[in-house]
Amino acid sequence: MRDRILILGAGGFVGRHLARALAQRGERVIAAGRSAFDPAAAGIETQVGELRAPQDFLPLLARSRAVVHLASASTPGSTAAQPLLELEQNLRPTLALLQALQEHPATPLLYVSSGGTLYGAQDDRRADESAPVSPRSYHGAGKIAAESFIAAWCSQFRAAATILRPSNLYGPGQTERAGFGVIPTAFGKILRGEALHVWGDGSAMRDYLYIDDFIRLCIAVLDAEPSRGSRVVNACSGASVSLEALFAEIERVTGRRLQRTYDASRAVDAPRVNMDASLAREIYGWMPDTSLHEGLRRTWEWFGTTRH
Repeated sequence: MRDRILILGAGGFVGRHLARALAQRGERVIAAGRSAFDPAAAGIETQVGELRAPQDFLPLLARSRAVVHLASASTPGSTAAQPLLELEQNLRPTLALLQALQEHPATPLLYVSSGGTLYGAQDDRRADESAPVSPRSYHGAGKIAAESFIAAWCSQFRAAATILRPSNLYGPGQTERAGFGVIPTAFGKILRGEALHVWGDGSAMRDYLYIDDFIRLCIAVLDAEPSRGSRVVNACSGASVSLEALFAEIERVTGRRLQRTYDASRAVDAPRVNMDASLAREIYGWMPDTSLHEGLRRTWEWFGTTRH
């Protein structure tokens, strides 16, 4: 019976939150990940292993009413100067999924792309979904390529896909990972009394979205009636802040000083990213409701509890 929601990349930060939220409301979930992980909720079926060929996906798709694609094995820094890594780690598995989905065109796809790595340097105007994309990294270019292939699948097979472009996600459960996630990295540095290495002078503007708000949007997409074609939707707080402002807020929340060192900006980093999520409000009635201060407070509390 095709009554499951298949989550690819379920062992990651977003995947664990989404699988748990869906299971808690009674959904049947297949949580797929590359390596063993704890789904942290009862009633979740786990599938561990590499999914790289169309035939790897077919048994799972045969039991699924929807697919959420969260799997990503790279960061803007990890594939810098190595475009073939982006192909092998991300694009090849995504294209294998699409080839398998050709046999299940009625199965809607939710693909989590990226906002922060796609929208280039901007002025004070916020980028909506019609804004031009200008990826500065091979990681971002891979996201755009995946979005294009998904759109082509939808066009050829009259399928339905929603592409979410989130800004910088953060929250409890996001562990430190080299080159990814400034907030957990900063908290870890504070706990160990180490200095955070900052690329640039701290003036870069970014949007930070709390994980619970993003999960609400994912569930709203899954609950909505699928609409044929590929639709891109931004997910963001709508309030970009500089790195220095973020660090100041982190220091207020923790009551501790964050030591920092600075280096020249990297070519893969945009100086400013402002995003607009009006379309998500229009279609799904979604708005983020967690302030940066409150989100950081909850995340710091989790870090203290788990002693990262």
